[in-house]
Amino acid sequence: MSTAAVVQYPSNVKSAEAFRTISEVATELDVPQHVLRFWESRFTQVKPTKRAGGRRYYRPEDVDLLRGIRALLYSDGYTIKGVQKLLRERGMRYVADIGRESLAARPAAKAATPQKAPAILRFERTPKTLADEEREQLEALLAELLELKSRIHAAPRSC
Repeated sequence: MSTAAVVQYPSNVKSAEAFRTISEVATELDVPQHVLRFWESRFTQVKPTKRAGGRRYYRPEDVDLLRGIRALLYSDGYTIKGVQKLLRERGMRYVADIGRESLAARPAAKAATPQKAPAILRFERTPKTLADEEREQLEALLAELLELKSRIHAAPRSC
C-alpha cells in the first residue's frame, strides 16, 4: 500500500490553477470590481468564463493578463489606448508576461499602492536606445505641450 502525500490548502487559499471570482481578482490586483468590468469592455482579450447568472470566473491566464494591464496602466504610465495598441502589436502573451514579472517583483506582503498614470500615450515600455537628437526633439515637444496646457488653464472661460 503506497502512501501519497496530501497537500491541504487553507480554506481561503486556492491552488495556482484554480479559477477566481471577480471579487478574488479585484482583491489580488487591488482594484475595484467595476474597474475589472470596465477593462473587460475595453480589452477584448479579457474574456472571463461566465456561468449562469453572469457570474465571472477568471482563469490563471486571465489574471496574468489583467495583472499586466494593471502594471502598464498604473506603474508604467500607459493609457487605455496605449495598452490596446500594445496588445494588438505584441499580443496577449507579452502583456501577461509583464503581469507575471510584476507579481514576481512585488514584496511578499502586498503590492505597492498604484501610482497615478501620467496623461501621456506611450506605445513602448522603455526604449532601449534613443538618439540624442530624438531625445532633444521629444523634450522640446513636451515643453511646448506643457506651455500650451498652462495657457489653456490660465485662459478665461467663455460662455
